[in-house]
Amino acid sequence: MTTPSSAQSSDLTSGAPDATDATADGAIVRTENLTKTYQMGPSELTVLREVSIDIKQGEYIAIMGPSGSGKSTLLNLLGCLDRPTTGRYLLGGQDISLVDDDELSAIRGAKIGFIFQSYNLIHQLNIIENIEVPMIYQNFSESASEARARELAELVGLGDRLRHRTTELSGGQQQRVAIARALANDPLIILGDEPTGNLDSKSGKEILDLLDSLHQQGKTLIIVTHDDDVSLRAQRVFHVLDGRIERIDVHDN
Repeated sequence: MTTPSSAQSSDLTSGAPDATDATADGAIVRTENLTKTYQMGPSELTVLREVSIDIKQGEYIAIMGPSGSGKSTLLNLLGCLDRPTTGRYLLGGQDISLVDDDELSAIRGAKIGFIFQSYNLIHQLNIIENIEVPMIYQNFSESASEARARELAELVGLGDRLRHRTTELSGGQQQRVAIARALANDPLIILGDEPTGNLDSKSGKEILDLLDSLHQQGKTLIIVTHDDDVSLRAQRVFHVLDGRIERIDVHDN
């Protein structure tokens, strides 16, 4: 795969936040004593315990930990797919705990791009149509959404397969479609849940190179992973154990 140049993609991924997209000290993601507890019949199960983190614009963060440690729950809360039981979550300076469900859905669609291990593509649609899906919900015109989808397909190296259905693509190609779809609305943050987990080593490296390129262009990446190759590319690694941030490793990347 050809790694996209910053010149090629500058108009597609350069959406740096303005002053209203961060807290006073520059954090675009902030959690304060974030806790998540599930009711299990008569008992309660706390899977996330008083997690407080700050992430600045353009950071590349990896979240690691054993199964059941709480890392996926943390990602779901950051992605506005779930709400904390207690604590606060500020995204782009906005207190997410204060919004209703409709506004939460709107924030999720406008400010967050998702990359899943299983791609979560719509197999009845072709590449262009899959990339366009988030733009439909943001009321892009048909011509504007198709033009952007074409540009994003080129960005991820699939410009020659625009009308292919996802069933005609390899796993690595499907993940590239998913990354293009995650970029469609120029999100504030991009969240990844094991984005290389279903890929062979060659395809996995291509996806990691693409994520590196997006990071170099200023995108904020937060990736849950078991893959040491992913964590070594990140600037900071949050190690989660028993629902808490056990330690944070810092890399000079």
